[in-house]
Amino acid sequence: MLYLDYAATTPPYDEVIDAVAEVMKQHYGNPSSLHRMGVVAEQLVSQARAVIASSLSCQPVEIRFTSGGTESNNWAIQATARRFRQRGNHLITTAVEHASVYETFRELERQGFRVTYLPVDATGAVKLEELDKALSDDTILVSIMAVNNEIGRIQPISAIGELLRQRSRTIVFHVDAVQAIGKVPLHPGKLKIDLLSCSAHKLRGPKGSGFLYVRKGLELPPLMYGGGQEGGLRSGTENVPSLVGMAKAIRMAVEEQDRFHAHTHLLRKQLAAAIRDIPELRLSGSDAEGEMAPHIVHFCFPGMKSEVLVHALEEADIYVSSRSACSSSANKPSRVLKAMGFDDARAISGIRVSYSLSQTIDDINYFGEQLQKAVARLKHTITGQPNQRR
Repeated sequence: MLYLDYAATTPPYDEVIDAVAEVMKQHYGNPSSLHRMGVVAEQLVSQARAVIASSLSCQPVEIRFTSGGTESNNWAIQATARRFRQRGNHLITTAVEHASVYETFRELERQGFRVTYLPVDATGAVKLEELDKALSDDTILVSIMAVNNEIGRIQPISAIGELLRQRSRTIVFHVDAVQAIGKVPLHPGKLKIDLLSCSAHKLRGPKGSGFLYVRKGLELPPLMYGGGQEGGLRSGTENVPSLVGMAKAIRMAVEEQDRFHAHTHLLRKQLAAAIRDIPELRLSGSDAEGEMAPHIVHFCFPGMKSEVLVHALEEADIYVSSRSACSSSANKPSRVLKAMGFDDARAISGIRVSYSLSQTIDDINYFGEQLQKAVARLKHTITGQPNQRR
């Protein structure tokens, strides 16, 4: 079995599984309880917060726990819009955001906010001049992802942060970093990020846990009301085992980030070469060094629906994705690929391959062989598709 869908979810580290199990068995007290078991649980929560903050070079008070990326994105965007509506009514995002960001902005439009969806170029990148042009006196929020979850394009987050600070000190900058943390260097304070979202299960942590980085001094309204946990911003009894597991996963991922990058960069080069050798396929994104995340490769098989190739590879016990796991069942052209200027034939045929330190060059070579066989079996079903190299 060859699992190549790490951008959808990842197998937890063994150390994470052990840590979660130990806390569930030994430290099941409620962190809000005053007795010793509660105090121990609260100490574990505080320790988890400190470990994550250290990994991101920020302060523990800036880490707010959530159930994952979708909740973090929703909280960041909706809370900012409500909190600063008296300043302005204009929000900016991109046409290629994850559904948890894109659909949140669509809802805010229905509530009367004015939203600008920045276009991207054929590689999936936002242009700084387009953002600069879109900014206005009533802009209160800019939300742009660090790494695109579908094609792996890295956005110029550092340059965007600098531009926003030059234009206005009051514009809130949110970054969906779900596909970035542990893969590419990302320290919110250095990059002038105000809000940053993370999900543990994308970096070998437990599902159902995540966090929102909230820059110290930025006040947001509560997400949920109740017992006053998370500084009164997100009430509810903390999931201590998952928080401990998430902290361990993030620490391990950040510690091995350099090794991860070097290894997956080699895998990416090998995989891209294998895809280029198959005339029917088209690589997505940029060929320039450093513009694509090393752990994601995306390509299209124009004229062939992506799920057909997904299932053809599954017959060889190889598991890839057609797009974001949150929308992979949608039988329609990819919104991200359409925003990049692709026609329907290409936008409905995208395949995402994602991997980690666990995969080898031999795995990638095997995938390339099986991909070539699958394409050869399927290409006769396509009519009128030119058979030429990219």
